[in-house]
Amino acid sequence: MFKNQSKPDYLLLGLVITLLIIGVIMVFSSSYVMADYNFGDKFFYLKRQLLFVVVGIAAMVFFMMTPYGFWKKYSKLILLGCFVLLGLVLIPGVGLVRNGAQSWIGVGAFSIQPSEFTKLGLIMFLSTYLTYNQKYITSFKKGFFPSIILVFTAFGLIMLQPDLGTGVVLVLTCMVLIFIAGAKLTHFFGLASLGVVAFLLLIISAPYRIKRITAFINPWEDPLGDGFQIIQSLYAVGPGGLMGIGLGNSIQKYFYLPEPQTDFIFAILAEELGFMGGTVVLILFLLLFWRGIKIALTTQDEFGRYLALGITTMLAIQVMINISVVIGLIPVTGITLPFLSYGGSSLTLTLCAVGILLNISRSSTI
Repeated sequence: MFKNQSKPDYLLLGLVITLLIIGVIMVFSSSYVMADYNFGDKFFYLKRQLLFVVVGIAAMVFFMMTPYGFWKKYSKLILLGCFVLLGLVLIPGVGLVRNGAQSWIGVGAFSIQPSEFTKLGLIMFLSTYLTYNQKYITSFKKGFFPSIILVFTAFGLIMLQPDLGTGVVLVLTCMVLIFIAGAKLTHFFGLASLGVVAFLLLIISAPYRIKRITAFINPWEDPLGDGFQIIQSLYAVGPGGLMGIGLGNSIQKYFYLPEPQTDFIFAILAEELGFMGGTVVLILFLLLFWRGIKIALTTQDEFGRYLALGITTMLAIQVMINISVVIGLIPVTGITLPFLSYGGSSLTLTLCAVGILLNISRSSTI
């Protein structure tokens, strides 16, 4: 059933490589000022990103060559390993704290973010679970509730770090998969009611989240504090105009916009390449999502269909959240832009997921 029958989807592969090239260019353009100031080497972030790209592409090829049925067989062990890592990262001295979140585990000169890999591990397990239990998904007790408990266990561990952005991506992705499997809308409405209450409690329990909400509603109320990021992001996007101010000519990367090479890289892209450059990137992402959905709809078995839809949904949600933050549609969440943002764990995880999608495409009728 899982034997590869044809070549992978080269259009999907081409889209990914194109986005990676744009990402490498924009990481250098957005980071060389900061890198020169902090490390005396304007190529610091570029060299590390190129290393991440090489490692990520190697991982993508490995996953592309591995029959996707393998992940169905070992999905329980993979998810268990992810949960173990999520537990380890909470141990003082093991987990590394960055930007107020204890989300990383140091490995030599680099570090990994277990919550990133948990997203893919949970998609694998949930795809397996739904394959065997789809007939029970309309039952709250036998199908819906067990899957929800699993999802929110992972969400709870991630929130202990805390990492709301990654947790939201994980929950929304899994909710889409469960909905596609045929869960009743009444179950979702009940869950949504509890979710709103839980979300309000999460916001109230952490003052910085309240500040993010108020800063989103009116960033000009505190332009040098909580509203600073979104204001500087808009200052980057707005002046870009139709064609941008030119590649490498961003003003906001001169210590005005925090994290220009990670969460807000799209703001620098819009400033330098303008509306046209941003539109090209969005079209590339839309084509990528279209290929992912098409692969899912034409794959030969149910597990592959769930897995492809889960991966595509995860990427689409992450792109929508990141760009919505950059242009001020939602509060700041700390989500990277797939393929473009600087970062080892997020890029490697994304390319691993694409490798699986490419392998599924080899067995589809696309």
